[in-house]
Amino acid sequence: MVRVVAGLLFLVVSSTAVAVDVVNVKLMTLDLAVDIAQAAVEACRKDGYQVSVVVVDRSGRTQVVMRDVYANQYMTQLAKAKTSAVVLSNTSSSLLGKNRADIAAELNQLDDLLVLDGAVAITVAGSMIGAVGVSGAPGGELDEACALRGIEAVQERLDFAD
Repeated sequence: MVRVVAGLLFLVVSSTAVAVDVVNVKLMTLDLAVDIAQAAVEACRKDGYQVSVVVVDRSGRTQVVMRDVYANQYMTQLAKAKTSAVVLSNTSSSLLGKNRADIAAELNQLDDLLVLDGAVAITVAGSMIGAVGVSGAPGGELDEACALRGIEAVQERLDFAD
C-alpha cells in the first residue's frame, strides 16, 4: 500500500513539475512587424523626417528593417541599438534613460545597446512581444513619437490578440 501511495504521489509531483517547466509565449508575426515599421516610417515622413525603423521580437532578434531613402546605415544601427535597450528593460528606451541615468554610461558600453530616446515596447496583454526603434528625426523624442504612431496603427490588433 505504501508503494502505491508513493507511486501516485510521484506521478502527481512529476506531472506538476512538467507543467511548471513549460511556458507559453506570444510571438509577433512578420505581418504585424511590417505594419508597425511601415506606419512608423510614414509617420516620420509626414513630419518631414527620413528615418530608419527596426522591429525586433521579444528576444531582440531583428524581424524588420526599413530605411527611408535618405536615412543612412548609421540610423539603422542606432534604431537597432535602441530596441536592445527596450528588450533589456521592458520599457521605452527614454524611460530607461530617465530611470537609470546612474548607469546609462555603463549600459552604453554593452555591444549593440544604446540608451537613447526612440524605441518602445510592443505589448500584448501586458507582455512584451517585441520592440520598435526609430532613428533619423532631429531628436530622440521625435523618433519615439514615430515609433509610438507605428504601434498606434495596429493597436486594435494588439488589444484583441489571443
